[in-house]
Amino acid sequence: MWWGGRGQSFNIAPQKEESQMGHSGPKSVQSVWGSRMPEPKSRQLSSCLASGCLPGEQILAWAPGLRKGLEPELPGTLICTNFRVMFQPRGWERSQDTPLSSDYDFTLVNIGRLEAVSGLSRVQLHPGSQLKFIPEEILVHGRDFRLLRVGFEAGGLEPQAFQVTMAIVQARAQSSQTHLYGGITLSKAGQGSSSRKPPIPLLETLEDWETERKKQGARCWRVSTVNERFDVSTSLPRYFWVPNRILDSEVRRAFGHFHQGRGPRLSWHHPGGSDLLRCGGFYTASDPNKEDIRAVETMLQAGHADVVLVDTMDELPGPADVQLAHLKLRALCLPDSSVAEDKWLSALEGTRWLDYIRSCLRKASDVSVLVTSRVRSVVLQERGDRDFNGLLSSLVQLLLAPEARTLFGFQSLVQREWVAAGHPFLTRLGATGTSEEAPVFLLFLDCVWQLLQQFPAEFEFSEFFLLALHDSVRVPDTLTFLRNTPWERGKQSGQFNSYTQVYTPGNSQSPAENSVNLQLSVWDWELRYNNEQILRFHNPGYNPEHRPDSWFPRQPSSFIVPGPPSSVWLFSRGALTPLNQLCPWRDSPSLLAVSSRWLPRPAISSESLADQEWGLPSHWGACPLPPGLLLPGYVGPQIRLWRRCYLRGRPEAQMGLSALTVSGLQDELSCLQELLRKWTPRVSPEDHCKKRDPHTILSQSR
Repeated sequence: MWWGGRGQSFNIAPQKEESQMGHSGPKSVQSVWGSRMPEPKSRQLSSCLASGCLPGEQILAWAPGLRKGLEPELPGTLICTNFRVMFQPRGWERSQDTPLSSDYDFTLVNIGRLEAVSGLSRVQLHPGSQLKFIPEEILVHGRDFRLLRVGFEAGGLEPQAFQVTMAIVQARAQSSQTHLYGGITLSKAGQGSSSRKPPIPLLETLEDWETERKKQGARCWRVSTVNERFDVSTSLPRYFWVPNRILDSEVRRAFGHFHQGRGPRLSWHHPGGSDLLRCGGFYTASDPNKEDIRAVETMLQAGHADVVLVDTMDELPGPADVQLAHLKLRALCLPDSSVAEDKWLSALEGTRWLDYIRSCLRKASDVSVLVTSRVRSVVLQERGDRDFNGLLSSLVQLLLAPEARTLFGFQSLVQREWVAAGHPFLTRLGATGTSEEAPVFLLFLDCVWQLLQQFPAEFEFSEFFLLALHDSVRVPDTLTFLRNTPWERGKQSGQFNSYTQVYTPGNSQSPAENSVNLQLSVWDWELRYNNEQILRFHNPGYNPEHRPDSWFPRQPSSFIVPGPPSSVWLFSRGALTPLNQLCPWRDSPSLLAVSSRWLPRPAISSESLADQEWGLPSHWGACPLPPGLLLPGYVGPQIRLWRRCYLRGRPEAQMGLSALTVSGLQDELSCLQELLRKWTPRVSPEDHCKKRDPHTILSQSR
């Protein structure tokens, strides 16, 4: 379980049930599949079935068991439905307000491997497999690195153990063939309806985009409604930001010259004046006229004389590389991994997962320096504009903007740069069964965790919030991660109307009142987490002095200097190369497909751009780093394994990771001090203070 094994809210003391669970005779699996379970005799299980089932969810099979791998082991009931595998601890009742449990529920799409054990036999069960023995124990390996290990009673002679195991096998096969689950509706979840306001702006209305634009202070930008009916691009949101001087008719024509219609648009406006843009690759089969070229250049320049085009995929892995690294990492972190302990660290480096994190952080640091060193337009260009553009843009904002490091700001950032921007969650997380699976979003969360470890006082959210978000991508209870595009998400929720919404700042009626989205979002944390768990989303070490309002003026700052007139640059492989023009069509329509092919690639720089821009006295002298800018370390051991996430299936590897709060840290400190008193040789108090003075140790470590 992701809380590290402490702070359980239910009673785990052994209890004598009023009546034993009925043991029915052997049944065929076909009789269990698709029918509701016979009325159980256990009052606890009856309560679970009455309050915990989701709309359209059916109980397929259940069996009493004991969850292993925890201290202490938990007696309870293993339940299989057409949506998930649930473990119900004895004496714990599921709340109607929290129908999903983050500790005990494994959705079928989250199951990566299912194993059945009987004596010395251990069989891996695939969809369509047949089990030839009654299991004594089953192991459910989650794709989110969690492990559900349940042992059954009667020493392998429990018929219900066979039934629930085969029900899981058939339910997985059924769920892989159809993806009909469309999320939990507000009425079923006991929420309000039309008067309900989502906890995080979903950026589905023009009002949301206008509010966010004002919050960023982007006065030279406006909200475009050209894609309100998704006739420009189905992967783009209905609204986005374009320069004030550009007409929507020009936007429509210009976007047609980019891959999937994803033309240049504002991602984030820096308070000092620079703008961070993102766009897809140029569609070179098109033949733009002079007006279209002028419109494209105007959007890329964004009113700045200095323009830098960033080849996003330079030095970064491809989606297939990320998928292969993640598969290797998951295999390495399994409890029964065949890698010897003395070779485990080298095998970890061999997965290249940590290498890819280093590459992403280095690239984000370089782009951050580009944004802050001069007043300029920095354009992230990726062919599809749906994967690493979102990753880099999000990391850059985390490095530069303290508001993005708050709990509310980070959720808004993910909603804007990933969900609304059209990241293909369904395809990248493997729910469509295609070969395009690549957990780019999970790679981003690991990068954020690295920043949290290096700058613990700068982030308002905690590691447990990142874990909750990491696990939520495998829980298809909301539409946030259930679809690939905003168009698919809006179509599923039924929010589209046959008329065009019109919003003016002085209008008292919000467009949201005309179109009510009855689907919950992933930000409705109360659906899966109790109040105690949600409180742990907050970082107790967060320094209030780092709040957004306390550091950054909303006007050009002295550390940002204007760029030279009409300078156009290509940033590729850690070096800036001057360009003669901004658009490739002036020479040849077939010259470029991606920005990295504009010019011969320069040699890879031995140092990052951050080192070049900020570390060379000849260039910047003694100029300090801009306030609020974080430049992370990414060399060697500075990048670490996210143990609490990836080693959750290994309880022995979680030793020392169980301190959840400041009080928990105090408890662990007391335990360590007690152990030191027991094991430290008897010395005089004076010698002990000299040898063990923590202030001396800290001063030496610095």
